[in-house]
Amino acid sequence: MTAHAHREHAGDALVDAARDALESKGERWTGMRAEVFDELASHTAPASAYDIADNLSARRGSRVAANSVYRILDLFVRNNLANRIESANAFLVNTHPGCRHDCIFLICDDCGKASHIDDDAVTGALRAAGRSAGYSDVKPVVELRGLCSDCA
Repeated sequence: MTAHAHREHAGDALVDAARDALESKGERWTGMRAEVFDELASHTAPASAYDIADNLSARRGSRVAANSVYRILDLFVRNNLANRIESANAFLVNTHPGCRHDCIFLICDDCGKASHIDDDAVTGALRAAGRSAGYSDVKPVVELRGLCSDCA
């Protein structure tokens, strides 16, 4: 496996890295964006915008609209702070914001936990195949489903 080297962040370092990455793109790190990021980062399984909105609503004691959360999550995906898990219509925090590469996601069919591996040879081959077929701006979306070691 050809791995892509990067630094994984957690806790306050993850929040700092996400804020720095977003602000370096000219975007503001608002209170609502921070809340959505914190909520997303608290999940080990992909979370939907509705899950995040419901949890924030309960915490705040007032309704947070899922549409607002979707907009923030889309901003996070565009700026590499989160990844969209297509097969689950959900999102997962990017533990290495600012490091842009293609992840291969592993999703447990039993507990829902998600993780990623990096294999530049596989994702590079997919990019090349897309370019050979006449596509530009190819971004591989690779998701593997199965049972994690805890559930197997």
